[in-house]
Amino acid sequence: MKVLGIIVEYNPLHDGHLYHLTSSIELVKPDFVVAVMSGNFVQRGEPSIVDKFARTKMALNAGIDVVFELPAIYSIQDARGFAIGSVGILNATNVVTDLVFGSESNDLKIIEKIASLIVEESPAFER
Repeated sequence: MKVLGIIVEYNPLHDGHLYHLTSSIELVKPDFVVAVMSGNFVQRGEPSIVDKFARTKMALNAGIDVVFELPAIYSIQDARGFAIGSVGILNATNVVTDLVFGSESNDLKIIEKIASLIVEESPAFER
């Protein structure tokens, strides 16, 4: 069984989000789609434009099977904190087989290189 995990805000849901969702489904061909979505406060602490219940309904109507709320302690963080909470929830389900994310470059090699630079920080940047 394949379970696609995605991290969303849908504040509000728009065509770009639908493109990401449909492209992810076409790529993975999952049996189920699981999403982690911020609640009434989104990344960096901004109040959401649309409340979490309406956004959840939009997500379910768009084809997501289950939506988990990202606790505010993570949703108000920077990108790193947001990702730690979101990926942590998807991982904790023990059912997600594939994680898909959007990228402007669409070049996995560049993304992997940047990630390795972040993970393996140069001693020159240490205090």
